[in-house]
Amino acid sequence: MPKVSVVVPAYNAMKYLPETVESVLQQTLTDFEVLIVNDGSSDEIVEWGSQITDPRIKVISQANQGTAAARNKGITESQGEYIAFLDADDIWEPTKLEKQANCLDNNPLVGLVDAWTAYMDESGKLTGIVMRHTEEGDVYKKVFESCDSSVCCGSSPMIRRSCFETLGLFDESSYIEDVDMWIRIASRYHYAVVKEPLVKYRQHPNNKSKDCQSMLEGFRRLIEKTYRALPTEVLYLRPQSYGRLYIYLAWRSIDNKDFQQAAHYRNLAIANYPQLLLKPWVIRLSVAIAVLQLLGFEGYEKVRSFNRALRRRLSFRAI
Repeated sequence: MPKVSVVVPAYNAMKYLPETVESVLQQTLTDFEVLIVNDGSSDEIVEWGSQITDPRIKVISQANQGTAAARNKGITESQGEYIAFLDADDIWEPTKLEKQANCLDNNPLVGLVDAWTAYMDESGKLTGIVMRHTEEGDVYKKVFESCDSSVCCGSSPMIRRSCFETLGLFDESSYIEDVDMWIRIASRYHYAVVKEPLVKYRQHPNNKSKDCQSMLEGFRRLIEKTYRALPTEVLYLRPQSYGRLYIYLAWRSIDNKDFQQAAHYRNLAIANYPQLLLKPWVIRLSVAIAVLQLLGFEGYEKVRSFNRALRRRLSFRAI
């Protein structure tokens, strides 16, 4: 039995998939299996997979059922003690599996260990933005207060197999099945974090998070589901959860070049949770909306490119 099972859901993903799999083969921990779940693709993934000679890699095909079903298929077919998910367009740093497996080996109360995530553009160039979470241990209170899974992205966590044996598989009816699962794990297990960027998350037009309406509906169901399971004395936190949700959607609307929708979501956030007006990240959001409105998307992109170049330069100097 391998130490780690790597599950890679793939749907028409051949543009990036070979590079993604190569980042797994470069891992310093070599005791793993890779299950690439072909979710009804129409590209050359089956032909490509048939040419792979590494016995640790297996391509499993199923009719198109969505990411949650592909992840579930990978879990049921896997054998590893730990399970790590990797989206077919993301990349891992070489020490990712080793450092997370060591963390789980040494912390029996931990069910999920996350890692920081660096954003890259469609071509693979780092943007200078790093998603960081620092909350560890019993994080459930923070999770339900913000309706935030405290997981950087779908390619960042490693999870004990026993979590799925206890809690079940991903909810295939949910649009945000990954966030739902991470919150369910937080309700029963501790979290840990490897505090360095071990994942590169690729941003491109087909990212699932760009669909604001579906994200809104998915998070609404998740927020209501979460609060139904909580005692009445914490229900006052529901407006805070919605406020943070609308801020997230406002940023996604900016990515979609829609400053009017971004302003709409920001105003809904403040209406639900007025204290957000004082948060630095809400102030930055308002500045971004104003720049987008005044300069248009091309002007906004120039300002954002300058800021990213500055962040990359400062990060390089820090190293």
